[in-house]
Amino acid sequence: MAKHVKGNVDWVGFVDWELQKFHGDDYSILNGSSQNSYLIREGKNVLIDTVWTPHKEEFIENLKKEIDLKDIDCIVLNHSECDHSGSLPALMKEIPDTPIYCTETAKKFVEGQYGKQGWNFHTVKTGDTLDIGNGKQLAFVEMKMLHWPDSMATFLTGDHILFSNDAFGQHFAVEELFNDKANRCLLNKEAMKYFANILNPFAPILKRKLVEIDKMNLPIEMIAPSHGAIWRENPMQIVAKYAKWADVIWSL
Repeated sequence: MAKHVKGNVDWVGFVDWELQKFHGDDYSILNGSSQNSYLIREGKNVLIDTVWTPHKEEFIENLKKEIDLKDIDCIVLNHSECDHSGSLPALMKEIPDTPIYCTETAKKFVEGQYGKQGWNFHTVKTGDTLDIGNGKQLAFVEMKMLHWPDSMATFLTGDHILFSNDAFGQHFAVEELFNDKANRCLLNKEAMKYFANILNPFAPILKRKLVEIDKMNLPIEMIAPSHGAIWRENPMQIVAKYAKWADVIWSL
């Protein structure tokens, strides 16, 4: 079931209440998680990411309730890991010619996982933009090694939403979707745990990327990660926490 995010953006992901571990036994999940996919309906209809393979049928059926799949003008793949791209092969069987926007490395990784299917890839890098109509654009920001070489984030102008991929997320199931509706103690705990397990090894790279994003002067009003709660209330609080946590690691 879709949930409204902001403007013409809806969440169309999957809340995984039963998930208990991630990356094998390395990461224990105590409060569920989510795979966040987003549907933007402007002059162009854009799907940002999909969900894990085990949930592909439910994902596609729910998506069909929101939009005729043939009306999806393009797909943005912020990261090729299977919890983001797992439903892509099934989706592309329905709409095989739909353009996929991703980094060059993501294209290689997707073809490595699913084979060369002849999909219509459009590779992008930091600074590239895509006009989606109604005066709005998607601006792409490479996020190499945060936490994979292919990662990127996507910024929606007008609504000022940063779809941040694995950065700023949590393995935390939040039925009400937003950080101001979540248990704040649990949210902070899960955000810190996520940083420690997923992004901690890349703290020096993260510090440089935060500086780069700051210099881009993006007017961020919402941060929509790939897992967990969307940062709607004071979204830059999680950016400040990441900077602080990275400083701690950098100083060790």
